[in-house]
Amino acid sequence: MARIVRFHRTGGPEALQIDTLDVPAPARGEVRINVKALGLNRAESMFRSGQYIENPVCPSKLGYEAAGTIDDVGPGVDGLAPGDAVSTIPSFSQGQYGVYGDLALVPASAVVKHPASLSWVEAAAIWMQYLTAYGGLVDIAQLSTDDFVLIPAASSSVGLAAIQIANLVGATPIALTRNSDKRDALLRFGARHVVATAEQDLVASVQAITGPRGPRVAFDPVGGPSFAKLAAVVSREGILILYGALSPEPTPLPLFDVLGKSQTVRGYILFELTSNPARLERAKQFVIDGLAAGKLKPVIAKTFALDDIVAAHRYLEANTQIGKIVVTV
Repeated sequence: MARIVRFHRTGGPEALQIDTLDVPAPARGEVRINVKALGLNRAESMFRSGQYIENPVCPSKLGYEAAGTIDDVGPGVDGLAPGDAVSTIPSFSQGQYGVYGDLALVPASAVVKHPASLSWVEAAAIWMQYLTAYGGLVDIAQLSTDDFVLIPAASSSVGLAAIQIANLVGATPIALTRNSDKRDALLRFGARHVVATAEQDLVASVQAITGPRGPRVAFDPVGGPSFAKLAAVVSREGILILYGALSPEPTPLPLFDVLGKSQTVRGYILFELTSNPARLERAKQFVIDGLAAGKLKPVIAKTFALDDIVAAHRYLEANTQIGKIVVTV
């Protein structure tokens, strides 16, 4: 028996509850993990509230990222054994394989032996953010040393990962955040420039940094009305990657900028990468190499205990954090 976080109805953080459930032995191709830490993601908040790409069937588990030790392996699993220190890659249905709890049953294909130098808290905070940023910036946009890249919601875990990856490949990251109260922290965490979009003119401020040509890449999890400003400032033949929908408002297509500057608007979700073994293997190696070299290092905003999972989700939705929220188990 184990403590498993579930929700029996969609709604706010208060819908989460801790149930005591039996976690079965792993079936073929599965492993069972003794969880030490959980990384929280906006996708889980959206799933809990019924606003995600996957519709929950209540009562539902949730959660993509866990770090811990393997408790048991199912038939047909090679290269993994009880006692191995591992973390999970978001590549499964969180309703089916949600990892919030003491024990997590997951597909073996989603399990990675992470670098031994990482703490449990750090190991629970790497795969969603770094694979998401790698997939958009390196795999799709082919970011290079000559590029400027716009990073909206830059204080999020994926935003900070995008800043680190941009620096790693020699590009220039321009962090976008609503207010200037996060400016110093973003500069400290690697942003070369910061634009506070509620206080500054986004287009004029970015052009002052890049010159009239503008940045080639925008990596946007927000959408909504501000998307038009990104298209207005992104360069001719630039690419705007939408990987989220944080804005509750419709996202207009800025047709004249897209047509007039031959821009590419590209939708992207992490499963595009994690469902392709060759692309995923390249991404994993990039992240592991970056962690080993000290070029990639997860920023932890705050930790909570599992019993405080409701408070952890409330903090996630307050949008005041800089970096990753982790729950210790």
